[in-house]
Amino acid sequence: MASLTSWSPHVLSLLRVASGAAFLAHGTMKLLNFPPGYSPELMSMPGAAGVIELVGGALLVLGLFTRPAAFVCSGTMAVAYFVAHAPKGFFPVLNGGDAALLYCFVFFYLVFAGPGPWSLDAIVRKKR
Repeated sequence: MASLTSWSPHVLSLLRVASGAAFLAHGTMKLLNFPPGYSPELMSMPGAAGVIELVGGALLVLGLFTRPAAFVCSGTMAVAYFVAHAPKGFFPVLNGGDAALLYCFVFFYLVFAGPGPWSLDAIVRKKR
């Protein structure tokens, strides 16, 4: 098992990149209409969430300002869950909030775990 443990920092980087890329896709759909789908007004709650998804997702993919970006993204998904999904019912699988819930806790984990070694934050840290 020690050999698996040695990979955990790198797998953390993969988790950050994969979750950030999926989150980024929500922002590109809302703000850039790619892929074509839901395009809310920019000055609405979903529009503001789209800005956070676009910018926060890009920062997470790059691993730049990871902890503050993850904190904002986690909070956004907590708000999304409680405002848009929880009123529809208790169970996330039934109220459509399972993705928001997972994003919330994955990003919350990244606040504490950091970006991992494959990140711009790690490169900046090495230069200091």
